[in-house]
Formats: sequence, C-alpha cells, structure tokens
Amino acid sequence: MRAVEIKEHGGPEVLQVVDVDAPEPGPGQVSVDVSFAGINFADLKARETGYRVPSLPFRPGLEVSGHVRALGVGVTGLTVGQEVAALTAGGGYAEVALADAATVFPVPSGIDLRTAATLPTVLPTSYALIHSVGRVQPGERVLVQGAAGGIGTVAGQLAKAAGATVLGVVSSAGKAGFAKEHGGYDEVFVGDFEKAVRESTDGRGVDLALDPVGGDAFHASLSALAPFGRLVSFGNASGAAAWSVGQPELFPYGVTVGGFSILTLAQTVPDELRALTERAFAKVAEGKVTLPVTAEFELEEAAEAHRLMGARTSTGKLLLRVAG
Repeated sequence: MRAVEIKEHGGPEVLQVVDVDAPEPGPGQVSVDVSFAGINFADLKARETGYRVPSLPFRPGLEVSGHVRALGVGVTGLTVGQEVAALTAGGGYAEVALADAATVFPVPSGIDLRTAATLPTVLPTSYALIHSVGRVQPGERVLVQGAAGGIGTVAGQLAKAAGATVLGVVSSAGKAGFAKEHGGYDEVFVGDFEKAVRESTDGRGVDLALDPVGGDAFHASLSALAPFGRLVSFGNASGAAAWSVGQPELFPYGVTVGGFSILTLAQTVPDELRALTERAFAKVAEGKVTLPVTAEFELEEAAEAHRLMGARTSTGKLLLRVAG
C-alpha cells in the first residue's frame, strides 16, 4: 500500500510516499481502507518536533474515513465493508490505517465519506470545549482563538446554538469574514484582542475563552475573562513554554482554568470519548453543524497540505484524498 512517512523531523519536504505492507489489526483493533484523511496542526508538530511520535520512521495522520477492512479479535459492533470515521494514534496518511475499536465510529446516515473525514478530531473536541468542559449557558459570551480554523468554525456554531454571544480572534481580515460566515461569530477581532474584547463587552469580559495558542494569547485570554469566567486550553500552537497559573491570577475574580486533549482522552477514558463523540456526531446528522472543506490534496501532495496549514493562511478543513 501507499503511505506517507517521515524518517527524520523537519519541514514539509521530509514527508515521503513509500510502499509498505498493509497493517493487520491486533486484538481490539480495526483496519480501515482509507478514503480521506484529515490534516491537523498536531500532524505538523509531529513532523517538526516529534510531538507524540514514539519512534522513527513514523506515519502521520490522526483521523480518517473509509470502509472497515478487517476486525481484530474481540471487536464487535462493526462489520467488514461498513462506512466509518476513525480517530487514530497515527498512520492516517495511508491507504490502510489502524485504529482502536473504541475510536471507530459508524458514519451517520446522510453523511458522505468526504464530510466524515472532517469529524473525528474537530467535532468531539469542539463539542467538549463548548459543553463538557466549557459548560456554556444561554446569554454568556464566548471568545474563541483561531475562529476561522476547523475547531474554531465548529465551536462558534455550537456556542451560537447554545444561546451564547460568540466573539472570535483571527490573524487576518480574510479569515474574519470566513469566521462570521461559517462560524456564526457575532464579532471577530484581528490580531490583538484584549482591549477590543473589553470594549465589546462594556468592560465586563467573557464568560468562556477557548485557547489553542498558548503563550501570550493564553495570558491575554485569561485577562479577558469576566468575574467567575472559565478559560480552556486545548493546544500550544505558539510553541511557548507550558502555562502556569496560581492564586494571583485566579483569586481576584474567581476565574478557573481547564484543559482538554482528545488524543489524551482516547488513551485514558475511551468510553467517555465514545459517548462524547456520539453526542457530537448527532449534531451533524441533525444539520446543526457544518465544517467546510476548503482544500483537498492527493496523498502524494501531503507536503503541500502541510505548507498551506503551516503558513497560517488556511481556513476550514484540509483533507487528503486517498481513494474514491
């Protein structure tokens, strides 16, 4: 089979297409004939810095859609040939991918495989940020960093559907228009946002801030919170040192800081992830959430996909088209 592999860390050019044997599922695993693979920022970090890379060579790719190829011992509830979307621990950029059965989900009725490939990471992450961790209530104000990206687009829609006023942060005017059109944002700020957020909220601040950036953006989000506000960290795109907060930041206004990682949740409590994902997928089946695919690449063009995402100019979701 064809697969994209890295033998060393570096720029997009280290992504190489190789011919290798198709993997066979072990106990509790499922192999999937991949139709589409999603591109995620974590894939870029894996390629550049070794983020969540156990050893080299390594095949990136955390989410796929396709058909069940084979079932490992002990797997029930799935059938060979069934259309599925899956969260993987890597290896999604390939014609055949492996996933634990707990992270393989039947494609909802009425959803095609192209759309299904956008779901495994973005949708449950967004749902958790808004509902499980963020616990948004009607009438609250929500601030989202990266509002024009995949998670930003879906999180904006979910927060709006929950009755919140949704504020976004992006890096360019073009992205601001995308966030308003596709994410349902009421207001979008370009670049520095702390002062603008205060002005927009009559000095009160926001009830929930979602931060995938870390570093200065994390601290600005913390400063933008209203009394009793919540900040949820779900990434560190800036590459800054791990954040640290304590009594001086939390006590004066009774704010709280939490975190979320879908990859970690998959390892620690897969049953909780499955329940979360099923609730999130229902939003798509009901037509309440859509995520535009803004660029699609062949498997051999994985490096180009990484260059586009790495330039921080992309919006929506990027996919690799593997088959069909």
